[in-house]
Amino acid sequence: MRFYLATKGECDFVINTIERKSMIRIAIAGFQHETNTFAPGETTLDQFTRQGSWPALTRGKEIFQVFEGLNIPISGFIDSSKAQLHPIVWAMAEPGGYVSDDAFDEISNEIVDGIKRIQPDAAYLDLHGAMVTHQFDDGEAEILRRIKDAMGEDFPVAISLDLHANISSQLFELANVITIYRTYPHVDFFETGARAAQLLEFEMKWGLAKSFRQVDFLIPITAQSTEYEPAKSIYHEILQVKCTSVDLAMGFPPADIPSCGASIVAYDPVLEEADAKADYILQLITGAEAKFDPKLVSAKSAILQASSLAGPVIIADPQDNPGAGGTGDTTGILRALIEAEVTDAVMAVLHDPASAKAAKEAGIDADLALFLGGRERFYSEPMSANVRVIALSDGKFTCTGPVAGGSKADLGTMARLQIKNTGIQVVVGSHRCQNWDQEFFRVVGIEPADHHIICVKSAVHFIADYKSISDKIFFAISPGANLCDLSQIPFSRLRPNLRF
Repeated sequence: MRFYLATKGECDFVINTIERKSMIRIAIAGFQHETNTFAPGETTLDQFTRQGSWPALTRGKEIFQVFEGLNIPISGFIDSSKAQLHPIVWAMAEPGGYVSDDAFDEISNEIVDGIKRIQPDAAYLDLHGAMVTHQFDDGEAEILRRIKDAMGEDFPVAISLDLHANISSQLFELANVITIYRTYPHVDFFETGARAAQLLEFEMKWGLAKSFRQVDFLIPITAQSTEYEPAKSIYHEILQVKCTSVDLAMGFPPADIPSCGASIVAYDPVLEEADAKADYILQLITGAEAKFDPKLVSAKSAILQASSLAGPVIIADPQDNPGAGGTGDTTGILRALIEAEVTDAVMAVLHDPASAKAAKEAGIDADLALFLGGRERFYSEPMSANVRVIALSDGKFTCTGPVAGGSKADLGTMARLQIKNTGIQVVVGSHRCQNWDQEFFRVVGIEPADHHIICVKSAVHFIADYKSISDKIFFAISPGANLCDLSQIPFSRLRPNLRF
């Protein structure tokens, strides 16, 4: 006999594993996208196949090599599971507009066909929980529906989801077990996958009752961070709950679908226990409704306050966060820095392939007249600037921070540009990606801590790595696709009586 103890702060139970005559076989796969239905354009198959800040599309046994040791849910599942694992495919695209139908069908069908071919005893999927296509409000539920149609309703499927998942009742019913990240910034990807392996094993041996609750108000992205109250205390309480499993998804607000918003999933051998724990967490989050402060200030105010403080000071541009569907190319805060005559500021990463290419062609120390950013004119205009090329990079580096440490990134051609007659430097890149790691600056020779004002195109994830530099953080409001003031989002399809 072997004993497996749940992870620290998880459930106070021990699984007594009896040696099997034949090992359980589990198919594993991943398909992640966080869909901002208000973002321009759509997310195509090409965006799932190429590498950004996460691994490129990976198939078959290469998954074991590529994901070994990474802070990614499927890595945690692989490390924790005692079953015979059969990897199929893993794909992820940077958050953005609707997932194209062909991209969804191509990857979903590969997963379903792989499961049909393998004929395993169960499946695990590393999903996000906020994927929307032109056909399906809940992409993840459709994937599970196709799996169940192929393998039968009794086929066990475990999934892990992002803290920002918009969980529908259909997804909850189709999944046998669900685990969800418990940190934002997400530093527990690995642990969440590991918990999914444990929970699936328990479900397959003894069975679990499950409970689902939806919260009746939306929570702004910048108010969801577990670095701050009230989320910090709520998730602390989740870790203390004595039951098999209970998790809270905070939801992803810029998604105009009926299932948008926070929800709770709970599992226990006894239904009454699962219901009680789900109700307890629902009571906690409902009681804290008025305390969810998005902490937003105007760009002008953020820069004024930052300039008056001893550096370094961090200014986030959450509404242009590529990690929530932002275009990554808005120029609002950059303009505000110049207008304020800031003497020492660095910004990364402005998504501007054209400027990066021009800088590379001109070479280091070249002086250029460029139009920076502003490709999506709905949010900002290109900014005319005279710049000097300080450094160039191929955009390939390894992340070192708590969120993605060990992951290899590829942002394409990157350039460090000094805006002439100012103390402002901007890093431009060719692939859209949120800045959640100091290596996004270091790849072009900037040490963030050496500068007074550090501007990052990110909403919250940056805190995990950058808090080692400074706890002076401002969330500056400038136009972008990831609206953080929920009153400004033109919703039309939310479920009735959902407050925001």
